[in-house]
Amino acid sequence: MFPNKEELIKELTFKTSRSGGSGGQHVNKVSSKVEVVFQVGNSALFDHDQKQLLTERLANKLDHEGNLHVIAQEDRSQLVNKEKAVLKMMALLEQSLQVQKKRKPTKIPKAVIEKRLQHKLVNAVKKEHRKKPKLD
Repeated sequence: MFPNKEELIKELTFKTSRSGGSGGQHVNKVSSKVEVVFQVGNSALFDHDQKQLLTERLANKLDHEGNLHVIAQEDRSQLVNKEKAVLKMMALLEQSLQVQKKRKPTKIPKAVIEKRLQHKLVNAVKKEHRKKPKLD
């Protein structure tokens, strides 16, 4: 079962800094960029198998200490960026924990096979009629 938002927020670490890029004088004063850090190995929300699955699937997004970082800096408001970062983190974790159902191979129906063979036969007859007649 995936944890709810409040449980996840308790395990997250928030860091704020100034956003990069253009934005005028205001951007130099306000720390609106939010970075959310989640320690996968130390989490009490997931069991051992889930942690292992997260570590495997998010291997390229984890740092050398096994922490998952998500950054939000699209908005001018720190609060809105914090909310967006938490939602991004939840979506990333939820997507990584999903297990796809195993595909069941299906047989080709007899009617489809018959239709294909009939079509081949019609094509063969059509091409046979294009040939010059043989003189015996």
